[in-house]
Amino acid sequence: MIFSRDRILTTHVGSLPRNEKLSDLLVRQEAGEKFDAAEMAAEMDNAVRHVVDKQASAGIDIGNDGEQQRVGFQTYVPQRMAGFAGVSKRRRGREFEEFPELVEQLKRRFPQVSKQQNAPECQAELKYLDLKPIENEIARFKRISDGKFAEQFMTAPSPGIISSTMLDAFYGSQDKYLSAISREMKNEYQAIHKAGLLLQIDAPDLAMDRTMLYRDLDEAGFVKAVERHVQAINDGIAGIPRERVRLHICYGNWEGPHIHDVPLATILPALYQAKVGALSIEFSNPRHAHEYAAFKQHPLPKDMLLIPGVVETTSNFVEHPEVVARRIEEAVAAVGERERVIASTDCGFGTFTNREWVIEPAVWLKLRSIRQGADIASSRLWGRKVA
Repeated sequence: MIFSRDRILTTHVGSLPRNEKLSDLLVRQEAGEKFDAAEMAAEMDNAVRHVVDKQASAGIDIGNDGEQQRVGFQTYVPQRMAGFAGVSKRRRGREFEEFPELVEQLKRRFPQVSKQQNAPECQAELKYLDLKPIENEIARFKRISDGKFAEQFMTAPSPGIISSTMLDAFYGSQDKYLSAISREMKNEYQAIHKAGLLLQIDAPDLAMDRTMLYRDLDEAGFVKAVERHVQAINDGIAGIPRERVRLHICYGNWEGPHIHDVPLATILPALYQAKVGALSIEFSNPRHAHEYAAFKQHPLPKDMLLIPGVVETTSNFVEHPEVVARRIEEAVAAVGERERVIASTDCGFGTFTNREWVIEPAVWLKLRSIRQGADIASSRLWGRKVA
């Protein structure tokens, strides 16, 4: 993992908007409908090339394939792993129950989306079927992105978010289910690492599930659940050097009140148990922009970088570069070292197919603002003009 040696480096969380043609193909594939495999491959080539070029032109240093090849950041897993069938009855977050108007707004805004609350459930022993899909993803991305970025990354979901999206109806306990997922997802984690890519584990469960799967626990009970989920990550990435793994934590990528979110300071010590080289955390979400103070109470370990969200991902406001610069400077002040901060987004822009909050042109402008803001912050932090 590279450091911000001479200037603040830039990245993003992972998912980027998909075009309508690719979205239609992905949803049809997820539904088990017939589709033209050659057409899908060609469209994936076009989509990955498009988002790679857009990232590079925006000034992103550490880029990826925009998750163009997946229907959702975690809901693609049942396509690659035996044991899933039927439909999960995943509970919505507390605020969706308290504010039915929010649910109705979502239905109006996103009338045709990929599976989210109704993903399959685990009904039999899990078994990762074939590495070919992940190998194809990696090969396509590496071929198209060659020379475009200072470093390349690829995402994969945490065992915890898989467990709380595709619910268990077989193993009988969350502990056993997490262990089985870790065992099987290790195949994908290792494939990404062995290909020379930086592995990003997407783990919104570590914060978001305070209001969903674990809402009935007290605070101490939730922290214990987070620790178990972190252990599941550690089991899955065992053997991969920590500096080749970064971990993304968020509170759920939706435009809502977020009034029941867990404070960062409550879970930060548990997050530090992850054997990773960097933590990607949202800080532009208006409910969490103040939480850099948590690092005063729980300083970032010396062997970790911080990847703060300096633009948010659920509105079409394009943050001014000076706003971004100030957010970066606040992150540096919280960490204490400019070299250990890499500027990013709060979350992804296309976490699920057909559910994009931000219009595509604004996405690229937001990424460009990260670069411009990072240059402004770098000129102040290093005391010289950055090219």
